[in-house]
Amino acid sequence: MIEISHTADLVDPVVIAAFEGWNDAAESASSVVDHLMHVWGARVVGAIDPEEFYDFQVNRPYVGTDETGFRRLTWPTTQIAVASPPDLDRDVILVRGIEPNMRWRQFCAELLAAVDELGGELVVTLGALLADTPHTRPVPVSGTATEPELVDRLRLEQSTYEGPTGIVGVFQDSCVKLDMPSVSYWAAVPHYVAQPPCPKATLALIGQLEELLEVSIPLEDLAEDARAWERGVDELAEDDEEIADYVRSLEETRDTTDLPEASGEAIAREFERYLKRRREDG
Repeated sequence: MIEISHTADLVDPVVIAAFEGWNDAAESASSVVDHLMHVWGARVVGAIDPEEFYDFQVNRPYVGTDETGFRRLTWPTTQIAVASPPDLDRDVILVRGIEPNMRWRQFCAELLAAVDELGGELVVTLGALLADTPHTRPVPVSGTATEPELVDRLRLEQSTYEGPTGIVGVFQDSCVKLDMPSVSYWAAVPHYVAQPPCPKATLALIGQLEELLEVSIPLEDLAEDARAWERGVDELAEDDEEIADYVRSLEETRDTTDLPEASGEAIAREFERYLKRRREDG
């Protein structure tokens, strides 16, 4: 079991979880949790024992030098951190790790036991997948929820996906079996620029979290990083006519499809977030 270090009682905590690996195209989802841990000053309170869940020939330990100059070995694991965002009336539990190589059901059971010990009330899982989407358009984010109230409030839908799944899908299924309400957001990353990072997809996922939590999340340099990423891919396309033609075909397909991102309701929600952020920054 995960040993949780002493922490004060949390207020209505929401859990936000992401895992490196198959569920994390261009590291877009795990980068969200990294960003939240930084801007919210999260404190690590526990970690899963990697010996039971990871193949160290696949996920090798890392050796390096720490801030004091000593050599240190870091094992692959999944950590649990807590944060108290200043503009949020509830606390946050952040789960950040690597998709395990074995014993997935036990892995999820141990994480959810720790979440229960901390009082978690809602689990939000984040994922990212490679898709036929142009980098020049808003990153599509699909969302599902396990509770009808959440589906209605967030204007989501029940997932109809059938096929292989990763630890995010197994983790959400474990939530269902424990009657833990859960939401899952997935960003679609252009498959022709699959190498990490993809700050535009990370930014899109953060936008969904802002709507769910009804709070503005500090972005720091993330918005500019997303613009720089898009300019870089533009330059790549300009240098390769085949890629440029392919991007144009994706744009035409996207623009002729009735997408939620282009709906008046979605535009209105995005504008509301923009105005709220401007008021807070001012």
